[in-house]
Amino acid sequence: MEFGILSLLPPVIAIVLALLTRNVIPALFAGVWLGATMLHGWNPLMGLYAVFSDFILPNVGDEWSATVLIYCGLFGVLIAVLQKTGGAHAIATAIAGKVKSPRGAQGSTMLFGIIIFFEDYFNALTVGSVMRSVTDKMRVSREKLAYIVDSTAAPMCLLGPVSTWVVFVMGLIGAQFVELGISDSAYMAYIFTIPFNFYSILALILVAIIIFMKWDFGPMAQAEYRARTTGKLLRDGAQPPSDDSMTDVKMDENTTPKMRNMIVPIVVLIGLIPPLFLWTGGFPENDFVTAIGESNGGLSILIAAFAAGIVGLGMGMQQKLFNFKEAIAIYINGFKSMMLVYIILALAWSIGSVTSELGTAAYIVDFAEQNATPAIIPLLLFIVGAVVAFTTGTSYGTFAIMIPIAMPLAASMDISMYLAIAAVLSGGVFGDHCSPISDTTILSSAGSSSDLIDHVNTQLPYAITAGISGIISFLVAGITGSAVAALVVGAVTLFAFAYMLNRVWGKKIPENVAG
Repeated sequence: MEFGILSLLPPVIAIVLALLTRNVIPALFAGVWLGATMLHGWNPLMGLYAVFSDFILPNVGDEWSATVLIYCGLFGVLIAVLQKTGGAHAIATAIAGKVKSPRGAQGSTMLFGIIIFFEDYFNALTVGSVMRSVTDKMRVSREKLAYIVDSTAAPMCLLGPVSTWVVFVMGLIGAQFVELGISDSAYMAYIFTIPFNFYSILALILVAIIIFMKWDFGPMAQAEYRARTTGKLLRDGAQPPSDDSMTDVKMDENTTPKMRNMIVPIVVLIGLIPPLFLWTGGFPENDFVTAIGESNGGLSILIAAFAAGIVGLGMGMQQKLFNFKEAIAIYINGFKSMMLVYIILALAWSIGSVTSELGTAAYIVDFAEQNATPAIIPLLLFIVGAVVAFTTGTSYGTFAIMIPIAMPLAASMDISMYLAIAAVLSGGVFGDHCSPISDTTILSSAGSSSDLIDHVNTQLPYAITAGISGIISFLVAGITGSAVAALVVGAVTLFAFAYMLNRVWGKKIPENVAG
């Protein structure tokens, strides 16, 4: 059957419902149901049956999908273990001992946020709650702390080689590779998107500029001036979230946290991936490059995550932080913590299959070929991704909706696949940073004990500054195809914007702590 413009209905309905309900799960399900109904003669009951028989069950039962779901769970276990053993707190304490100034407190917070690159929720809650005592002592406003936490959490999850975000996006990329008949490694494809992830890179650069050049502007400058001169870390009447949400990231009070409890499992995780890539790729029978290209990325990361989690649990039991029975409970809870990811992934794979059968991608490709030049497609993907993420408050949902559209578009219009994927990823993080209903925005505010609306108001000018620079980068990349040229132009633009905004909208903030 030829559906033409009607083939757009499932993804459009998913986007509209996500915007209206602020919940991506029912929106994605409705999109799958509508598409299945269309494919079965517009019969809604047959459509409901087909949702499970033709789409959800085949997608979840696929070997690649099962691998993704299991290693998502194993990452959940690793995060739970690191929370319980308290290694991150020990590292923060060591960093805090060297802080002598407000700039040092902010710089160390950024450094700590970069170190915890493997999970955004864990990052937001841990960095905010642990570094708060350090920044409070140096009279850094809670708004500034929340900004640094928020602007390092999600970007680092997308720029690091392994994270919960990496495995989620790999699942989406791998599913589209199957649909498009591409046999490349989903993990290596993800790695190649990193240089094109302009917003995430520029957001981190801006944090460094703001801290080390002391170029605060807008509402943030007022908040910093207030904190430094009066000692009021929050504005009068501010309502920081309750600290109850942070209880899970605290280890037992009677134990002394050790840095090795985080360092050793992370070294195991990262250190095992290269040899596992070579082994699953047939090395030494295959040469190094061939082995990497033919490796089983999903299985490699799965085994590495499993080993890291077991090492972390073993260290916890050896230090008597918990017994074997409690270790099993931590393991199970780690898998439970990823339930939302499981559901979104299953529905994302399903709507990708539905749109493939409806010919949605083919229609969009044909329309784009006639109405847009390939050079501006990455820019459009970035902007649309940002709008969807801002209004829904979820990067994961944005990726699930947009990647099945972006990848076929790139394949047909001879656009860099890595650039197209990165445009969606960047747009998702940009919209997420601007959105007051984003999970990471809320958790960064909670972890830093900052008023949520104050956090949004002070962060928004900074996020928009990085976002505009990102627009310029994607435009340059679309024209030149060069990640380096686009990033250089974007970084120069970012620096110029920050300088001008500091001059016209800034305020001189004392570096010395008053009182």
